[in-house]
Amino acid sequence: MASDEFRLVSPAINHEGRLPRKYTDEGQGAKKNLSPPLEWYNVPEGTKTLALVVQDIDAPDPNGPIVPWTVWVVVNIPPTLKGLPEGFSGKEEEMEGDYAGIKEGVTDLKVPGWRGPKLPSHGHRFEFKLYALDDEVHLGNKVTKDKLLEAIEGHVLGEAVLVAIF
Repeated sequence: MASDEFRLVSPAINHEGRLPRKYTDEGQGAKKNLSPPLEWYNVPEGTKTLALVVQDIDAPDPNGPIVPWTVWVVVNIPPTLKGLPEGFSGKEEEMEGDYAGIKEGVTDLKVPGWRGPKLPSHGHRFEFKLYALDDEVHLGNKVTKDKLLEAIEGHVLGEAVLVAIF
């Protein structure tokens, strides 16, 4: 891995790539919708804003093929930030300074913020994808993954991906 590569990491995800139980909605030790800490490095030059989409990329659709399930959407992250702290989700109203303009979108559960996964089976991959964008995104009051992905088309300077297993 090149040292200048745009990358996304989480100090909470262990060397085996496992998402700790406390960030889920399952079993002993689980916290209620506690988002994991994230850090990023080497944001591409010219980045005006960052956007994050977290999906369960192994989510089964009982009626068809695997369709990614949206767990978290975050937009308007200033490129000056170096990460999001543990438990950031749900506290956007309380945040000040560089965090003030960040907005959380709705998940596939139709609610905003991180929603800790509760799975029918283990071994699912959770993809954290951070987009470096050359322009601000204005998505109105209801931010969704689909709206975001449509709005950023042609504006992505780079992508950093982190995959964790649950």
